[in-house]
Amino acid sequence: MSNQTPDAPPKSPVLPIRLGLDDKVQFACYKGISCFNACCRQADITLTPYDIIRLKRRLGLTSTEFLKRYTVPFEMDGQGMPGIKLRTEDDAPVCKLLDGDNGCSVYEDRPSACRYYPMGLLAMRPTGSPREEQHWVLVKEDHCRGHEEDNTLTVAQYRKEQGVEEYDEANYDWYRIILKKRSSGPTVGRPTPQSYHLFFMASYDMDKFREFIKESKFRQYYLLEDDYFEKLIRDDVELMKFGFRLLLQVLYGEQSIPLVDGALEKRLAERREIIEAKKKLAEELAKQEDPVARYIDD
Repeated sequence: MSNQTPDAPPKSPVLPIRLGLDDKVQFACYKGISCFNACCRQADITLTPYDIIRLKRRLGLTSTEFLKRYTVPFEMDGQGMPGIKLRTEDDAPVCKLLDGDNGCSVYEDRPSACRYYPMGLLAMRPTGSPREEQHWVLVKEDHCRGHEEDNTLTVAQYRKEQGVEEYDEANYDWYRIILKKRSSGPTVGRPTPQSYHLFFMASYDMDKFREFIKESKFRQYYLLEDDYFEKLIRDDVELMKFGFRLLLQVLYGEQSIPLVDGALEKRLAERREIIEAKKKLAEELAKQEDPVARYIDD
């Protein structure tokens, strides 16, 4: 009989141990194991920006098409920071990219969360430290038999074996953005809808972000060499990394992208004009809704 009361929270599968690169884990997964595909049938996969680039290329889709067909949005925090999860079947939490008993249909381009399993990446910045640190946690779920396999390797060896190092390197600045947001909490105020829209584009929808920077107004503000700009237009990964720099600059003031001389002053002036125009429009609408004011105008 269980000693757990009905109202007690479920036991977490995440072990309360922080792992480093040299720490060892015992695990193996392969097609013949009895639990093969079990994790894919209980999928809850949060996607990173580099995950989306790899998957949309593999499936021959634009990022916009991939997002519509294979993902669902969710809020990463209490202030509505947009995240993306891999879509599952409508009637069960089965990954839509699972190919029956054959396993993952996009295995060579599988997301970083799938590569890491049964580990998870834990990014944190200790109090007073100027740099972020990476640690790892181990997940033990009841359905997984991989922990019983006679195969021991270090966290560093497992990361290399699963090809996740490339993913972490590509997503590094994005993790920094998420960590900065979590560290600041509600103290800096709720971000504007416009900043969340930019975050979504620069993180998840490279095709729409590319169209955004191709607009003539963008280069009126940001000083980009022609060769570098053309590289951004051609290369999704370079564009993604540029997007992270832009987000760090816009959201947190990290000045890594030079501005055109006078661009900031021009932008502030344009914003003041827009605010003033909106104010006047609101006043006119208010008059039209007030019957007394309408008669006075006549």
